Amino acid sequence: MPAVIQIKDLTKVYRVGEIKVNALAGVSLTIELGEYLAVMGPSGSGKSTLMNLLGCLDRPTSGEYHLDGTNVSQFNRDQFADIRNQKIGFVFQVFNLLPRTSALENVELPLFYDRTHRVRDPRAKAIEALEQVGLRDRMEHEPSQLSGGQQQRVAIARALVNNPAIILADEPTGNLDSATSVEVMAVLQQLNDQGKTIIIVTHERDISQYTRRIVEMRDGRIINDFPVTNRRDIREDLQALSALKSAGDS
Repeated sequence: MPAVIQIKDLTKVYRVGEIKVNALAGVSLTIELGEYLAVMGPSGSGKSTLMNLLGCLDRPTSGEYHLDGTNVSQFNRDQFADIRNQKIGFVFQVFNLLPRTSALENVELPLFYDRTHRVRDPRAKAIEALEQVGLRDRMEHEPSQLSGGQQQRVAIARALVNNPAIILADEPTGNLDSATSVEVMAVLQQLNDQGKTIIIVTHERDISQYTRRIVEMRDGRIINDFPVTNRRDIREDLQALSALKSAGDS
């Protein structure tokens, strides 16, 4: 499989006054098309810095980053904005939806920032993305009219609408209860089954067990990189969740 992400000796140094902080210390990583990967580590391990670099939200101090075959390491701000819009879908812990704006309009938003105008019918594309996450019947609802899980699914639809090369999800279940977390992870699982490359940052070990590969970080370095064995079956968990709901309703 071709590599959708390839980073080599990536470093990121921040300066806080006179103090130099090595947030990333020579990270190398290859992620192939269609992978489903979790990045884990304690606070200060470098996982958020790595996510920011992978998402082209920040530029590395040194090293190379090839995204979908393009070396983006030293892109300028405008180039970063274009590559984010064309190649990357973001899902955050806080849903970042515009209030008093329908689900459909929230999902359409990235298409209006695409200077290449690849999509001729933004509304139709946004409806298609909402269908993918099972929310076509909620497309006229505003965020306040949606549950937390539904809001996160709208955010996932927004991440999908530009058909990105990768989806980066930063603590996508961090604000959700355990039952809703399973439902959101089921959506991500379905997208991965369809061939989407998905990378999540999570501190929840049980959530990481839905992925296919785990990268563990500490002190700005990757200390472990291994496939997930005894992977949790999202279908079994959904069935158990459905049984619990049925029992509660009876």
